[in-house]
Amino acid sequence: MKLIWIVDDDEEMGRAVGLMFRLLDCESKHFLNARLAAQALLAGGQPDLMVLDINMPEVSGLDLLEFLRRRKEWKNLPVIMLSSEAADVMVDKAMQMGADGYVMKPVTIDELEKVMSQAFYKHII
Repeated sequence: MKLIWIVDDDEEMGRAVGLMFRLLDCESKHFLNARLAAQALLAGGQPDLMVLDINMPEVSGLDLLEFLRRRKEWKNLPVIMLSSEAADVMVDKAMQMGADGYVMKPVTIDELEKVMSQAFYKHII
């Protein structure tokens, strides 16, 4: 069973996305901010995929993505960005920084399944 870490400061969104992952036969863990997720990684936690909200206070999802991509141990960790930001500039920036997918809020289970499959596929090639 895949372990997905969801990093989103919105508790309801985190819970909803977690439920969708359970329906997709994945286990999930929700972090309310990027610092908590980074601390869990540094303490030895290892998800199979991370879903990062872009707009969070203090440390954004893009900040966490940059942190992940600069460390050899997480450089190839599949990461999906989740945001209400529809601007092409934001999508392009996330993808250029190393995101493996981008989904808009509110996300559907079909969108989530598709982008998750694509993210995993990128990392097996």
